[in-house]
Amino acid sequence: MLVISENAVRRPKLWFWLASIMSLLLIAAVAVPTLLPENSPTFLRPLVIDTDPENMLAPEEPVRVFHNEMKAEFGLYDMVVVGVTNDTHPSGVFNKKSLGEIYSLTQHIKALSLGEDGTAGIITADIIAPSTVDNIEQAGPGTVRFEWLMGAAPQSDAEAEAVAQKAARIPFLDNTLISGDRKALALYIPIASKSLSYALAEDIRAETARYESGNVYYITGLPVAQDQFGVEMFVQMAVSAPMAMLLIFALMWWFFRNLKLIVAPMIVAMIAVILTMGLLIATGNTVHIMSSMIPIFIMPIAVLDAVHILSDFFDRYPHHRDRGKTIREVMEELASPMLYTTLTTCAGFASLAFTPIPPVQVFGVFVAVGVFLAWILTITLVPAYIMLMKESSLENFGMMHTNATTETGFLPRVLGKMAGATYNQAKVIIVLTLFITGGAIYGVSKIEINDNPVKWFTESHPIRVADRTLNERFAGTYMAYLTLSAGDDTGKADLTALTREFPNSVQSIIAGKTDQDTSIQEYITILAAAQDTAATDADWDIFDAAIQKLDAFKQSRETFKHPDVLAYMEKLQAYLINTGLVGKSNTLTDIIKTVHRELYEGATEAYRIPATSAAVAQTLLTYESSHRPQDLWHFVTPDFRRTNMWLQLKSGDNRDMRALVDAVDLFMVENPAPEALQHNWFGLTYINVVWQEKMVAGMLEAFAGSFVIVLLMMIFLFRSVAWGVLAMLPLSVTIAVIYGLIGFIGKDYDMPVAVLSALSLGLAVDYAIHFLARSRQLAEIHGAWSNTIKAVFGEPARAITRNVVVVGVGFLPLLAAPLVPYQTVGVFISAILVLAGGVTLLLLPSLITLLQKILFTSRGSTT
Repeated sequence: MLVISENAVRRPKLWFWLASIMSLLLIAAVAVPTLLPENSPTFLRPLVIDTDPENMLAPEEPVRVFHNEMKAEFGLYDMVVVGVTNDTHPSGVFNKKSLGEIYSLTQHIKALSLGEDGTAGIITADIIAPSTVDNIEQAGPGTVRFEWLMGAAPQSDAEAEAVAQKAARIPFLDNTLISGDRKALALYIPIASKSLSYALAEDIRAETARYESGNVYYITGLPVAQDQFGVEMFVQMAVSAPMAMLLIFALMWWFFRNLKLIVAPMIVAMIAVILTMGLLIATGNTVHIMSSMIPIFIMPIAVLDAVHILSDFFDRYPHHRDRGKTIREVMEELASPMLYTTLTTCAGFASLAFTPIPPVQVFGVFVAVGVFLAWILTITLVPAYIMLMKESSLENFGMMHTNATTETGFLPRVLGKMAGATYNQAKVIIVLTLFITGGAIYGVSKIEINDNPVKWFTESHPIRVADRTLNERFAGTYMAYLTLSAGDDTGKADLTALTREFPNSVQSIIAGKTDQDTSIQEYITILAAAQDTAATDADWDIFDAAIQKLDAFKQSRETFKHPDVLAYMEKLQAYLINTGLVGKSNTLTDIIKTVHRELYEGATEAYRIPATSAAVAQTLLTYESSHRPQDLWHFVTPDFRRTNMWLQLKSGDNRDMRALVDAVDLFMVENPAPEALQHNWFGLTYINVVWQEKMVAGMLEAFAGSFVIVLLMMIFLFRSVAWGVLAMLPLSVTIAVIYGLIGFIGKDYDMPVAVLSALSLGLAVDYAIHFLARSRQLAEIHGAWSNTIKAVFGEPARAITRNVVVVGVGFLPLLAAPLVPYQTVGVFISAILVLAGGVTLLLLPSLITLLQKILFTSRGSTT
């Protein structure tokens, strides 16, 4: 390190040229690919934004594989929800003008082409809107009529109110399409790709901005929240981070009063961010919510070491009045602490590479890379920058020329009193620390693991407002899907056994035209064709008997046509509503009961599950003559062996989804099904639960591993187990207090909070290393700790304090960001820095005072 710094002192321009060339190359590597074709090599592909929580899991993750399989099997798509309210009309949106606008909006959406390849991007056949769904009514005994709920825009308020009355009679539409108070509507727009949601939302906002009915349009849904975050994420990267750096710049000017000199840390931080993000993008990695925060994590770390150098240089320069001599002395003294703080911070973040969450792995690796690059830049560009300055520009520079920080100034006076307190009141400080830590550990036990992409936005954000408004009026805008499947499938073996009982004439036809994977219906079709060409009546009868046996076998295996199984589902639906976690469930039973009611002239008592499988089949056959027969296959597979329950939740919080999963597990145990059934979950709301749980477990393992590694590094650095353990105490107290505070204030343990443990490790150890290393150095000079402590609370303590103030306060502008993860990072970076600095300056000298005979056994006098 000293060799590199010395080279930078002697050849400062070279290092600036190298840094500039590297920055320009990586900027070009990011910018140029936008002009190249998509099939270019990975390192030449353009920037890709990814805010899809589904990608928090690896593609081969079982829950993700199952999610995609079920979406394909049931023909389901992610949905954008558009809520429409009207508080100016007595009937809400159910008036002529309001429904006319909604009809026009639906037609507009159906005509959109959002896909980059010219495709619509919207699954128009599955749009749920008044003009795209059926009204189901009886049309005489045993007859059902299907007609559009709103085939055209209503011509009067009476027609508009009739739409509300008809929709309220259909369970699938009630509290899904039409609100519980019968005054609002929700449109559900399925999209081919989540990446289209932002463009769709923007188009709807533009279209509805010209409407004049008094309707208010709200747009929400997890796809919209995720895509919107991706757009606003760049705004935060371009605005909040520079604001934080401007405040850091102002604070450094207040401390060092030399505008030219304090540009150096800004250059280091900027180049470190450019190099790191350039490498991230140039290597083909996507920018996820995690990686978008890489600059915010790198900047404080990049500034920390630079402030240590400037602080030491600030205090020493007046004594030498020579840039070269002063910077060489500073770098020699700080070489070891800065190297080890960099290595420990890298270890903390690199440990995230062992978590099971791909975006967290990328985040950890590239922050570690960025920290290392920041260290290289700091030990080269800061000395080089100082050497490029004219000696005259440092006139009146230094501590003795700045009233605010002279030996009689405010900061030295405070630190002097702190030195006395830690020496004379060491036991009190230690006891107080133990008391606070004990309380903090209790607070940690109160932490709740939870996340919700919609809550990544502030309370006043349009997406949060829409989410709140629509979930108050409707059954819920968060979608979860519960599948029930027929148990262990012995169908193939049973079918084989059945066919072996057939006469040879039947078996020969089956053997010649089928294989073991042929479905029962295909057997029936083949035998029916053979029956049509039968040579004799006897042969016809043989084929007919085989077909009847196969048909009976097929019906016996159609689990979700069996009335007792459907009744079990009905019981599960009622249970789900009673949990308070589900606003509404839409299932196969709702379709069957609705059609059955209308077959019996709309009688209320006929809204039930038919008594026989044949009657159930009749309701389903009737439904297939509707305008939307494909809706049936969203709820059941054609073989009726698996069904899908669409659950609408008013909350997208992980803890609520987890509670729902546990509740269903309990129901299945306490209420055995009439036939063996297996259940499983899919949907974005459920996927969020899985990756969150994996992340927490992975973070704990990663932190535990990095903690041990850093402890071993501390022992090696100080060549002492006692000093190594001492270096880890500020880290331990800081993490306990920060996460205890999170538990007490009720802040959810979400993704940003989880990764802050790695930052805590790096920064808390940073201060401890500098404090302990300088304490040992100064003890060699001053001997007794009573003398040493005064020197330690001179320049070393001032450097730590300046870092605490500069970076701790500097990142508070992130609190003004409209994205909650950035606010979280801002407030907790500040809290970690302030607390870690405070614990270092109070706890460590107090412990050294009590343990000085143990710690300084090889250094002679200790008192």
